[in-house]
Amino acid sequence: MSFELNRRLAARREPLPTSATVDPVTASIIRGAMETVCFEAATHLGRAASSPIINSSNERNASIIDAHGRLAAVAIGTPHLTFVSQLTVRYGLEMFKDFDWGPGDVFLGNDPDYGGGHLPDYNVYAPVFDDNGELILIQALQAHQGDTGGKDPGGFTLEATDIFTEGLAIPCLKLLHRGEKRLDVIRMIERNNRFATFRGDLAAMISAVQLAVRRLEDVIRKWGADAVKATINAEIEQSEKRLREEVSRWKDGTYEADVWIDHDTQGTKDIKVHAACTIQGDQLTVDLTGTDDRPNLVGVWNTYGNTRSYIMVQVAAAIDPGIVKNEGLFNAVEMIVPEGCIAHPPPNKPAALGSFHPACEITEAVCIALSQVVPERATPQVYKIGMPNAVIGFDAKGQMWMDQGVDARSMDSSAVQGIDGWGSSCVGLGNLLLSEAEDLESRFPIINLSREMTTDTGGAGQWRGQPGSLNVKKVLAPTMAMAWMVSSRHPLRGLCGGEDAGGYENRFEVGTPNERRIELSALAQLPAEAVIAYQHGGGGGFGPALLRDPEAVKDDVLDEKVSLQAARDKYGVVLTGSLDDYDLAVDVAATAALREQMGSAKAA
Repeated sequence: MSFELNRRLAARREPLPTSATVDPVTASIIRGAMETVCFEAATHLGRAASSPIINSSNERNASIIDAHGRLAAVAIGTPHLTFVSQLTVRYGLEMFKDFDWGPGDVFLGNDPDYGGGHLPDYNVYAPVFDDNGELILIQALQAHQGDTGGKDPGGFTLEATDIFTEGLAIPCLKLLHRGEKRLDVIRMIERNNRFATFRGDLAAMISAVQLAVRRLEDVIRKWGADAVKATINAEIEQSEKRLREEVSRWKDGTYEADVWIDHDTQGTKDIKVHAACTIQGDQLTVDLTGTDDRPNLVGVWNTYGNTRSYIMVQVAAAIDPGIVKNEGLFNAVEMIVPEGCIAHPPPNKPAALGSFHPACEITEAVCIALSQVVPERATPQVYKIGMPNAVIGFDAKGQMWMDQGVDARSMDSSAVQGIDGWGSSCVGLGNLLLSEAEDLESRFPIINLSREMTTDTGGAGQWRGQPGSLNVKKVLAPTMAMAWMVSSRHPLRGLCGGEDAGGYENRFEVGTPNERRIELSALAQLPAEAVIAYQHGGGGGFGPALLRDPEAVKDDVLDEKVSLQAARDKYGVVLTGSLDDYDLAVDVAATAALREQMGSAKAA
C-alpha cells in the first residue's frame, strides 16, 4: 500500500556510521564543495537541455542524498522543489540488492506513489562509491519534462481519475549499468514522449549526473570517506539544532489557516486546505488535519512527497536563511498529513495538476499560519497561477510543440513587511528565468500582442502587492488550448491585515463572436488568428491599507498601479489635481478625516 510505503520512506534516518570528527571549518569546506557540485549539475542541465521549461524556467533542482537516504546538500532552481527528491531515492535504495547497484549506474524515477512528485518531474540519480566500494552518496537531479506519454500532451488531463491516464509511471528504473547505456530501456522511455527534443533532455540529465558523480568522487578522495560522512552528520545535526533554536523563540500556541481552491477540474467548488502550526518549546508541528478528503474530487491530489516539500519550503522561509537546507530541517519539524486527504492521496490518484493546486495552497496556508508568529519573515512561497495554460500544436513535419507560458509576465508578487511587491514573479519561483516575450515567437507560431500590468490587481496594504499582467497573444496556426481556471474567486491572500490580490481570468477567441471567458476548465481547438487574453493575478498586500504612506499611494496612482478610485476606497487617500496633467497632490486634511471615518467603520 502507498500509505505504508510513505510512512516508511518518510521515517527518520540514522547518522552515517563513522568514528571520525571534523572541525567546523573543514565541515564548511566539504559542504561547500557538495553544494557547488549540485550547482554545477543543475547549470549543466540548464545549458544542455533544449526544453524551455528547463533551460528558461529553471525548473530543475540538484540534490545530494547520503547512503541512508538523508538530504545532505542542495542547489536551488525552483524553491518549492528543493525538498522533493529524497523519497524517490529512498525507494531506490530499498532496491539496492534487487537492482544490483554499482559504480557507473544511473537510475530514473517519477512515480507519485513511490516517493515522487507528479509524473513530469523526472528524477535522475546515481550512486557515488568510494575507492573501497562503499556507497557514500547519491547525486540526484530533478527536472520537469514537457510530456509524459499520457492521454493529453504535457501529462495534464483535466478529467483524469487515475495516474495511468497521465502517463508512464516509473518507480525505479536503471538507465545505465556500470557506465553502459541500457539502450532498450532508454529507447522505451523516449518512445513514451511526444517531444522530439526529449531525447536530448534526458541525455542532458544523465550527463549532468555523471559529471556530478565524478566531482563527488574527487571530493571523497581528497578528504576521505569518513570526513565526508562526519561532515554530513554534523551539518544535519547543526541544521536541526538551529531550527529548534529559532522555534524556541516563537510564542507557544496553535496558529491556524484555511485556504481554498475555487473548484476541481470538474466543477466541485471550494476545496479546502487547512493548516495548524503548533509551537511547543522547540518543537514545531504542522498538521493538515481538516484538509479536504472527498474521494470524488478530480485533479486536486498532491503527492505526499510534494506535500512534505511544500510545507518545508515555507518553514525554511520563516527562519534564518543562513540555516543550511538539509535533512536536519525535517528532523526538527513534525508533519501530520492525514492519509486519504488531497495532500496525501490513496494509491493511483492522478497527480499532475495537484502539483499546482493544492500544492500551492498547502504552502500558502502554512505561510498564513506562521505569519501570526513571525510576520517579519512571512512571504508566501507560492504561484497561484491557474495551471496549466498551455497552447499546443504541430509543425509541418508533424512534430508537436507546446507553449507553456514560461515567458515574461507579472504574477503573484506579494508584499512583505517593509517592502512592496516587486519584480515580475513571486518568490516561490525563485531562480525562474522569464524569457523575453519575443523568444517564444521565434520558437512557436505565436505573436504576443501586449504584456501590461493591470491597475488595481495588486492587493492593498501598508505595503502593496505588485499588480498582475494581462498577456494577450495570437496563435498563427490552428492550435489546442488547455486551461484550468482557479485562483479567480480565491486569489492570493493578503497577510497581517493586507488585502487579497486580484484574481486570474482567461478568455479565448477574443474579439470574435466566439469570445468566451473560461469559468472552469477548457480543452479547445482554436483556429489560426485566434487571440487569447490571460490575466495573471497580482500579489497580496501586507498590513492594513489605511497605514500606507499617502505619498506612496499618490506615486502608485501616477504609476497606474492603483486607480484614483482605489486610492480613495482602499487606502482612504484623497488626491487633488489631474492624473492626465501629472500634478496629483495629497489633500492631507481630507485624507486624515476619511481615514478616521473608514477606521471607525471597520472597527464597528
